[in-house]
Amino acid sequence: MPTPAYAAITLGSNSFNMLIAKTRGGQPHIIAKYKRKVRLAEGIGDDGNLSHDVMQRGLDCLSMFAQMLVQHRIEANHVAVIATATLRSISNADEFNRRALPLLGHPIEIISGMREAELIYQGMVATTCGQGRRLVIDIGGASTEFIIGDGHQVLFKTSLPFGSVTYNRQFFSSLPLQQLDFDDAKQQVLTALAEHRQTLRDLGWHCVVGASGAVQSVVEVLLHRGLSETITLDVLTQLKAEILAQEDISLTGIAGLCSERAPTFAAGVAILLALFELLGIEHLALSGGALREGVLVMLAQRIIDEAS
Repeated sequence: MPTPAYAAITLGSNSFNMLIAKTRGGQPHIIAKYKRKVRLAEGIGDDGNLSHDVMQRGLDCLSMFAQMLVQHRIEANHVAVIATATLRSISNADEFNRRALPLLGHPIEIISGMREAELIYQGMVATTCGQGRRLVIDIGGASTEFIIGDGHQVLFKTSLPFGSVTYNRQFFSSLPLQQLDFDDAKQQVLTALAEHRQTLRDLGWHCVVGASGAVQSVVEVLLHRGLSETITLDVLTQLKAEILAQEDISLTGIAGLCSERAPTFAAGVAILLALFELLGIEHLALSGGALREGVLVMLAQRIIDEAS
């Protein structure tokens, strides 16, 4: 009996992703990946509604995903569609869901920040080697999740309402970029972290893993330059200096930064800098996986349970 293919779709505030997999040896084996930088959080207006143009951008991406579902012959009951911070917060989420349903043939599940944190941790554990207690940080477009775990056991989790798309709009959307922008971003992070900062530091960790586009962007720059892919405070301080020296808001002068990642790069670096300083982080490594891989693991287990 051939193993059926299944699809995990995640609708983030920055990117929409789809992973298609089959189970081999009891584990998901990815056979195709699709991704688009939708930047949904850019479209949140002062009234709390998602703008028509940005909503359409998201729906156009879902239309492409739907074509891939047909191409890979994925059955409707073998699809999970998970949405995060932006669709949690906007006033017209019902409209987006209603318009998306006929495209995908599958309803969108809008998950809580705490559930998102759980799935991020599961995705990290399934894809990232390492032992001992780990702090996992996922800087999304409109929320950031913090998880401390040991093996498969989660010891602490939280989701806070800040991210690279929202901070880009707030602090880094126009020239000249200044030290004050980084200072203001750090103060906002401090305020958001307030009640959790001491708990995180008291629990402690053996290593820190970053599972996000912000971390991926920095690692890509480091790899392009032939440097170690481990992120340190010195690395972030140097990147901040380069950002402040830019005369073009698209940051074209930063070697190794691709144009797709440039719009949220300054905000991502600012958030990482703040977290390094506020939590006393010394080194941070890129996770092998995060939310979408966690959803894939969840879906694979669901299919196994249904078949048994």
